[in-house]
Amino acid sequence: MIVAVTGVGIATALMGTLPTVATVGILAPILFLTLRVVQGIFVGGVVASTHTIGTETVPEKWRGLMSGVIGGGGAGLGALFASLAFFVVSSIFPGDSFAVWGWRVMFFTGIIGAILSLFIFRAVQESPLWARRERQAEVAMSPLKTVLSGGYLPTFLLSLVLVAGAGTHYYLTSGFLPTYLNVVNGIPGTASGGILVVSNLGVLIAAPLFGHLSEVFGRKRIFILLGVVNLLVIPFTYMQLATLTADSIAAIYLCAFVLAFFGNAAYAPILVFLNERFPTDIRASGTGLGWNVGFAIGGIMPTFVTFFSPTPADIPSRVVIFMVGAILLYLIGALLNPETKGTMKW
Repeated sequence: MIVAVTGVGIATALMGTLPTVATVGILAPILFLTLRVVQGIFVGGVVASTHTIGTETVPEKWRGLMSGVIGGGGAGLGALFASLAFFVVSSIFPGDSFAVWGWRVMFFTGIIGAILSLFIFRAVQESPLWARRERQAEVAMSPLKTVLSGGYLPTFLLSLVLVAGAGTHYYLTSGFLPTYLNVVNGIPGTASGGILVVSNLGVLIAAPLFGHLSEVFGRKRIFILLGVVNLLVIPFTYMQLATLTADSIAAIYLCAFVLAFFGNAAYAPILVFLNERFPTDIRASGTGLGWNVGFAIGGIMPTFVTFFSPTPADIPSRVVIFMVGAILLYLIGALLNPETKGTMKW
């Protein structure tokens, strides 16, 4: 966990030091993509360790809440700080100056979160489930191989269907909103920063709320409920948002909040669901691999939306089409996977 979070901070900060295309040509995007891959690998390590140790440490009745707090609330809080940083930096470096120095400062802020995390992690101990497993039995030496073996491969693949749908929820709502607000609604950077701050407050509410509701009503029921609700709410909200301009700023705030709220609610119980699908020996590997592969699939979706949108006017319909497909995939995964509440064992 400590190695992974340090790597994230260093890789992120290094992106701000890169030369531009005007300076070194094609080498600039190659270097950027290389660092992005390295950053992604370290982020995967953070996910596998922090997500697992969190739910393994708390009492059973709080595991759903912890799933939402870490998986969604933590990400929402991070996005909130990032939005605040963007608002401040874009104000300090307005207009063309952002393209010169502002974007570099944004990457430099990544090191702040890594440093703060290191101070926190120094006080964190191994989870009781892991400690007990380590004392009483030999821990699997090849956890990743075990996850992808014949015994657990069907479990992993079935879980991946649900996680890919949930990951797309995030990337086509909170992840896509900055682009949508700028290209479709014509909102400038300083104004969109404020909208994103408010929308991320929705994430901080939705993720812990629906994570805890999964502890009350079960993971499967909450997945199905959110899938049905999102099938109606998210496409409708996106089409409404497409009709708004900067003159309707209050309505834009509301639409962004609704999209972030329901889009991020979808993955609130995913973390604890993955934890409950694998035993302690391979829990971090199963959770990390399932979460990262699923969200990697979701992360590709904004690129597809852009690719299949010949003009900015086509973006609203395309994002709705891909969003509906993701929600249907999410519902299929919810129906095919078993109820996992209360099944986490060492």
